[in-house]
Amino acid sequence: MSDDLVTITNGELTARINPFGAELWSLTDAEGREYMTDADPAFWGGHAPLLFPIVGALVDDTLRMDGQAYTMPKHGFARRSAFAPVHAEGAEARFRLTDSPATRAVYPFGFVLEVAYRIGGMTLHTEVSVFNPNAEPLPFSLGFHPAFAWPLPGGAEKHAHKLVFAGDEEPVLRQVAPGTGVLLPGTVPSPVQGRELALHEDLFRADALIWERAVSKALSYGAEGGSQLDFAFPDTTSLGVWQVPGARYICIEPWQGHSDPQGFTGDFREKPGVVLLDPGATRSFRMDVTVKPR
Repeated sequence: MSDDLVTITNGELTARINPFGAELWSLTDAEGREYMTDADPAFWGGHAPLLFPIVGALVDDTLRMDGQAYTMPKHGFARRSAFAPVHAEGAEARFRLTDSPATRAVYPFGFVLEVAYRIGGMTLHTEVSVFNPNAEPLPFSLGFHPAFAWPLPGGAEKHAHKLVFAGDEEPVLRQVAPGTGVLLPGTVPSPVQGRELALHEDLFRADALIWERAVSKALSYGAEGGSQLDFAFPDTTSLGVWQVPGARYICIEPWQGHSDPQGFTGDFREKPGVVLLDPGATRSFRMDVTVKPR
């Protein structure tokens, strides 16, 4: 684990954050049990990248605005950017990323992106804020991409784990095209039964499960008789659930926005799910994770 990680703790929970990407790398309880991915590079070495200014993939990795074309890889540049630590003390830390010549070469806007982490009780609160310093609206999408241990510590078997949604979700899902990651037209039947999704590797043979318009703003993850994580994500519209089959993690991903629809060649501002933030305004997105150890 990197020596550069910033540690915050209240004695009950401890979080470790890498300033590169302002990425959460570890979440442990007072007994030292890890609730996040083991980041095995044989599957996926990420931990919890933050997705900005796009979520998912663009058609041909191309962002189009005002007749200009810009190259941007999947999920944007924030996850590969060094954030400046603004504050880190006790159970709180804050990180900031601002525009630079490198970001303006692929995304021609000023912006201030701040990520705040705070532990209260057994909950890790994460809030990502976007400020628009421009004289014109700022178009962007934003997403969380955290990977949690599957199985969770506590002794429950892997295939006993499930997601339980707070609301009744639509009976269909969206999927992405293999290789390109763009959003396929049409839908597929949802594997959710009632409000429960029993987790197994075969769900992810065709990549992520995508709720384009998620009804629920909260869900729980865990197994009966084992540990549980409760999630709240009140500010986003979409949800992805993903893993590389066979890995020891599950990604639970609240998104504001998603991949380009297949064949989309319009202006980025017209893409479904894109936020247009007024000049001088700030918009924040929250994700809370509450740990319930066994």
